[in-house]
Parts: sequence; structure tokens; C-alpha cells
Amino acid sequence: MTGGSRQLSCPPAPFQHLQRMTDDVGLLEHAKGIVPRYEHGYCVDDVARGLMVVCREPSPSADLVTMAHRYLSFLAQAQAPDGGFRNRLGCDRRWHDQPGTEDCWGRALWGLGTAALRGPAPEIRSESLARFSQGARARSAWPHAMAFAALGAAEVLDGWPDHPGALSLLASAIAVIGEPPTGHGWPWPEPRLSYANGAIAEAVIVAGWKLGDDKVLRDGLRMLEWLLSAETRDGHLSVVPAGGWGPGEPRPAFDQQPIEVAALADACMRAETVTGVSSWLSAAGMCVAWFLGDNDAKVALLDEQTGGGCDGLTPAGRNDNQGAESTMAMISVLQHGHRLIAASR
Repeated sequence: MTGGSRQLSCPPAPFQHLQRMTDDVGLLEHAKGIVPRYEHGYCVDDVARGLMVVCREPSPSADLVTMAHRYLSFLAQAQAPDGGFRNRLGCDRRWHDQPGTEDCWGRALWGLGTAALRGPAPEIRSESLARFSQGARARSAWPHAMAFAALGAAEVLDGWPDHPGALSLLASAIAVIGEPPTGHGWPWPEPRLSYANGAIAEAVIVAGWKLGDDKVLRDGLRMLEWLLSAETRDGHLSVVPAGGWGPGEPRPAFDQQPIEVAALADACMRAETVTGVSSWLSAAGMCVAWFLGDNDAKVALLDEQTGGGCDGLTPAGRNDNQGAESTMAMISVLQHGHRLIAASR
């Protein structure tokens, strides 16, 4: 497994830019620099991520609890009776798409599952569980959507081990993601790496773990170990670019996306929880270090002055726009960083 021991330092996870991007409707998707771009509106993908990072915070402030209520209300309005989700709400306060089971559905279930278990108020936990149960009746044909939904199911099963909807979702996720090839050349269930690849491996890990299927668990761990090796270069993370990466394509490649590093950090932390193997924590520490400047461009993606996360890593440095997705990826990884520091004491 790639990832050596190093002394980890990690600033507190900042929420001031996330608060700047949040209004009385939800969480705005894009920013020009630090200025929210209202003309691009809102999306369930980001609101679900917002609910997740707020609920992962150990001692959220009153402002963060208010934000969690707002994010949950947004998801409730986006959900259809059949469990699907609309994704895009315009600045005109009108939905611009129809309910479905694409990535936004999976991310909504991930956020709702996290809030059901870890929400900062009883009403958030109960409403989130009900909304998750409604959404878990649906299914998607898309591997990433099913992977995100499976991660929400794993959260629910931590609190309600016999939840039928969550158990069924995990079984369905394994089927949709598919079995990784057994050869050593490309042990991944898709012909190329795309985005948030760690979530695919993590979903297989949690499905094997929660369903008691040792072979599936081994497959997931093998996928994650290979992914980590593929995304490491010269002792630091060098993750796949926005356009993906396939066998034989040159590296390093750009623009590298914070969401990829956040998914890898989540998966490594999950692998340590499942296996007890501490070297996964060192790998998660590399994800923290990537945001702090140990990357191909040697520049931090965390803007400590604004509390935002920059939108991507380019050959020349960083994209200084600080949108919602990148900011929450940064927050999520720094939250893991503080768990790593606490575990090392």
C-alpha cells in the first residue's frame, strides 16, 4: 500500500465560505472567486454534500445547525413521491429538470443517511431517515449514483442494522457496479477512471462488510489499494484529471479535482474502520496534504483567508474560483485530518 508515515498538521475545517454560499433557499453552486454566482442557481448534488459535512462536524455551531435545517428542507422539496430527485433549481426558484435517479439521487441518499445517523437535532435525524427510506425504494442504472446511495445506506445501517431498504440498496449497488477484473493490469470495473473514483471502491467495501460477503469486501479493498497506487506519484497524490484517465495515458494530468481527493480520503478512512489496518490512515493523511500543497503544482487548494476551497489544480497552480463542490471537498478532508490527529494521540 502506498503512503508513508509523516507528521500531519491540519488547520480547523473552515465554514465561513460555505456560509457565504448559503442563502435562505439553499446552497449556491458556483462562485467567481469568492463571490456566489446567483445566476447559476442551486443543485441537489451540492446541497446533499452540504448536509453531509455539517452533520459530520463534531460540535456544530448554531449557524451550522440552521444550515442543516435549510439543506434538509431543500432536499425534501426536490424529492418526488417515487423517491427520485430533481437536481437543478434556478435563481428564478423554478426546478429546471424532472425527478430521476442520476448522481443527485445517490448523493441525496448519502446526505440523508449521514444526517439520519449524525444530524445535530432530533428532528433532522428523524426526517432524514424517513426521506432516506423513501428514496431507497428507487434504483439507478448508473454505478456512481448507486455507489453514493450505498454510502448513505452504510450510514443508516450503523444506526439501524436491519433497515431493509439500506440492505437492499447495498446488494443492488454491487450488481450495478460490477465485479472488478482479476488481472493485475486494470483491476477496475470500468474501462477508465472518471470522477470520485474512491466512492466506487468504498461502496464495494461497505457492501461486502455490511452484507457479510468476504469476497466482495476483498474486491473493494483490492480496488482501493490499486487506485491509491495509481493516484500516487513521487510520494504525493497525483489524481486523475477532470477528463478521466485510462491505461497508458500520460501523467501527471490536469485539471485535478478536489472531489477526487475527498472521495479517496473517505474510502481510506472507511478501509481503516473495516480492517483496522493503520496504514490506511497514512494514505488519508496524503489527501489532507494534497489540499495543503503537497501536490503536483506545490500550491495549497485551501484558501485560509477566505475559508474556501479552490476549484481545481492546474499545471500553473490553482483555479481561484471557490465553488460549493470544491469547498465542501476541502472541508470533508480537513475533518478527516482532525480525526487522524486525534487517533495519533
